[in-house]
Amino acid sequence: MRGATQTKWLVAATAIALAATACSTSSKSSDSASKDGGSIAVQSGEPQHGLVPQNTAESEGTEIVYNLFTGLVKYDIQTNAPKLDMAESIDSPDSTVWTIKLKDGYTFHNGEKVTAKSFVDAWNWGANQDNAAEGLPFYDKILGSEELAPGKGKTPTAKELKGLKVVDDKTFTVTLKAPFSQFKTMLGYNPFYPLPTAFFNDPKAFGEHPIGNGPFQMDGDWEHNKQIKVKRYDNYGGTKAHLQSVTFKIYDNLDTAYNDLRADNIQATNKLPISAMSTVASEFGDRYINKPESGIGYIGFPIAYNPAYQKPEIRKAISMAIDRDSITKTIFAGTRVPASDFVSPLINGYRKDACGDACKYDPAKAKDLFTQAGGLPNNTLELGYNADGGHKEWIEAVGNQLKKNLGIEVTFKPFEKFGKILDALQAKQYQGAFRMAWSMDYPSIEDYLRPIFSKVAIDSGSNYGGYVNDQFENLLNQADAAKTEDEGIKLYQQADDILIKDMPYIPVYTYQSSAAYTKKIKNFNTDAQMRFDLAAIEMAG
Repeated sequence: MRGATQTKWLVAATAIALAATACSTSSKSSDSASKDGGSIAVQSGEPQHGLVPQNTAESEGTEIVYNLFTGLVKYDIQTNAPKLDMAESIDSPDSTVWTIKLKDGYTFHNGEKVTAKSFVDAWNWGANQDNAAEGLPFYDKILGSEELAPGKGKTPTAKELKGLKVVDDKTFTVTLKAPFSQFKTMLGYNPFYPLPTAFFNDPKAFGEHPIGNGPFQMDGDWEHNKQIKVKRYDNYGGTKAHLQSVTFKIYDNLDTAYNDLRADNIQATNKLPISAMSTVASEFGDRYINKPESGIGYIGFPIAYNPAYQKPEIRKAISMAIDRDSITKTIFAGTRVPASDFVSPLINGYRKDACGDACKYDPAKAKDLFTQAGGLPNNTLELGYNADGGHKEWIEAVGNQLKKNLGIEVTFKPFEKFGKILDALQAKQYQGAFRMAWSMDYPSIEDYLRPIFSKVAIDSGSNYGGYVNDQFENLLNQADAAKTEDEGIKLYQQADDILIKDMPYIPVYTYQSSAAYTKKIKNFNTDAQMRFDLAAIEMAG
């Protein structure tokens, strides 16, 4: 996911955290009677840009899109397993040719019927490199994608994907270049959402006032850096929302948002400040949610754009000079887990301690390796991070460890907002090391590899460092075409081993969910990507 998988790059350090004290693992309903209707406010951040599903990847924008649109597949909030949503069926005899049938009764918020063409047209737009959509890499497996996205400096030679065919209003087929058993799982990610006809008339205006097919619709204009209001869509084709309206209140400071939560000025947050972690469990009781989440926090490098970071030995030395235990225990008060793989522990295929020595704290070996590799120019490293997500403390702690253990100077570059650092990285304007975090787009080991580190994700994806390794690419392709899931996972793990050897990013910690809500609501929960499931929330009686 560029800007986020893609579901996605995570804006906040404190988006998800494991409290040191005992706490709830899911929301609990109030004993009092619920009320249909009502209005609430929830914490949010300013999305990076217009809210077009095919071009939304960071966590803040995805949060809004998730509640405005309904896709073919949705992920179970408890198990992460894919289940049919707007799709009636998704079938394939060979994992190459897929037939998708839609449920009836869904309309866009402007009354237009959602048809097979609504999906096909949306995917064709997202797959065309001229539109520079962040979701472009996710169409790469569909037959004909290379004609719509031939690469930088080349012109598309087609306007539609060969592999997409509308059969009738409720049916379309998708032909892939090669078998991909994970395709059905992939379809829950927002680049595969449908778009109404109105989008194609003015995509930019649409991004400011999106017209979805989900349980909520826009309510007025997007008030930038202030709030986004949505209201229940009463003609929704699925299970209708209970709440009448929700305001996504945009905060730059997580402490301010938490104080508003405590005062019941907002009713829920899925991003808690570090300052709250020692008391939130006791203050909110079973209205504090703690559970594993799919995110991984990294230090990344502009490998292709800054020669200083092109040696794997330099990157490995930096990794070995970071005391992950100290970061997670001291800075996050035990609210993080040291990372030991490029894959989340929630995902089938994760291997504990797969990273080996490269992720183990060993300052002496780190210094020796760093010196042997020639060190950094001017003996200086710059660390960039977004200042709106509570990252200052842990990034400065990492910097101090590198100063001490590698004998270098470390400077810091705060970016005002998450979108700003993503824009700078995408434009290849920022040359320093950078803070990054990834949350799954869909629950597959493949989603922790290709969207972040593949060639196709360099110009229109999330490969901000410009990492390229042909062996890695070949293993991904072999894994995609594997006949069984187990065979595929073994090949994806071999690709993961290439990343561990090259260390294009440094995995620092894995996330745990941390969210809280007030007594005003019930049935509150978040999914593995920490998105609010607004449609399920009710007012407490």
